[in-house]
Amino acid sequence: MKTELRLGIAGLGTVGANVAQLIERKSDLLAERVGRSIRITAISARDRSRNRGFDTDGMRWFDDPVALAREAEIDAFVELIGGSDGIAREAVEAALKRGIPVVTANKALLAHHGLELATLAADNGIEILFEAAVAGGIPIIKTMREALSGNEVSRVYGILNGTCNYILTRMEKEGLTFDACLADAQMLGYAEADPTFDIGGFDAAHKLAILTSLAFGSQISLESIFIEGISKITIEDIAAAAELGYRIKLLAVALKTDSGIEQRVHPAMIPARSSLAQVDGVTNAVAVDSDLLGSILLAGPGAGGAATASAVLSDIMDVAGGFVPPTLGLPAARLQPYHRARMRAHEGGYYIRLSVLDRVGAFASIANRMAENAISLESIVQRKADRKGEGTAPVILVTHETTEAAIRSALEALRNDGHLSGEPQMIRIEDLD
Repeated sequence: MKTELRLGIAGLGTVGANVAQLIERKSDLLAERVGRSIRITAISARDRSRNRGFDTDGMRWFDDPVALAREAEIDAFVELIGGSDGIAREAVEAALKRGIPVVTANKALLAHHGLELATLAADNGIEILFEAAVAGGIPIIKTMREALSGNEVSRVYGILNGTCNYILTRMEKEGLTFDACLADAQMLGYAEADPTFDIGGFDAAHKLAILTSLAFGSQISLESIFIEGISKITIEDIAAAAELGYRIKLLAVALKTDSGIEQRVHPAMIPARSSLAQVDGVTNAVAVDSDLLGSILLAGPGAGGAATASAVLSDIMDVAGGFVPPTLGLPAARLQPYHRARMRAHEGGYYIRLSVLDRVGAFASIANRMAENAISLESIVQRKADRKGEGTAPVILVTHETTEAAIRSALEALRNDGHLSGEPQMIRIEDLD
């Protein structure tokens, strides 16, 4: 049997403690499967005195994770601190400069600095593994980096944030408002006290940026992602979607187009019959369209200590077994510069909800503005007008395939006409299988 793999782990929160417990509990099984024992020899966390459920005897404690990465007698460094910069980045860079492979669950670090870190790793003859950084326990990184390496991917998309999926599921199934569902998500620990990172779509965007690079062999480009969160979704939108045969999900999409790569995160109406529409609660799902396999879908727990620790452990076992492919699927020097597609040229159907002032000429204005922008309507639904004051009438439009630029132009003209009360709601319709 080969000499043991010595690990240094920085960050002993829920995930880090779970990883250490798994290594302790499954030591014989892990050694049998990779042909060598795996042992944690150095650790770092904020609180030295806390009981984390595993035996720390024989492990050297470091108050400073960067010092651990630089000085500890280790063969691999596991970063579970989090954050796109600061101490997490410093510690990872220190390990890479030593020529020590890194295992991380840090999506923000990779989304912001993935190319730079992949280049640093390659320059020092090692790589970074990050299965846990995207979709928790779902093995999507291995699938794309290894199993699909002979495929040409045309699109990758899915539900990448469990908090948003939980909120939208509760709104639909129980008729609750967005605010009520968000409060429950915070109480259950699915959402932070400041939930902006999740409900604003930024968490999903970080994950999408990484998947895009793997899918298309491009450099990571987080700043090229169109991002829209779910905070404006109402129970009226949820109900209208159900009437039309759709469900609303926060969708992350990356695809190749004639003008480049398109990346977007936004609420979307998807057919209720589709496989992705059946994904509820905090579950994540990722679909990949490729030339050889067609479309495949992977679904499972997208977060949580056990699921994320399972993904981290799989990366550790790859390091122990000596199988570590290039960080982003290709050597960093061969990744193509990111070429951004024209987002406004995206074509598809749209759901539009308007609050229209109940006055003469309002509906003629809607028809004219749609016609001016070559927007063909599939259906129009007018709800009963509210007769208080001047009164407003809720109007729902469903368009045939058109461009986002056309929709935005028509809505801007309607605002200027003065016939609307409040902001229009626009949700893209994605005709997924």
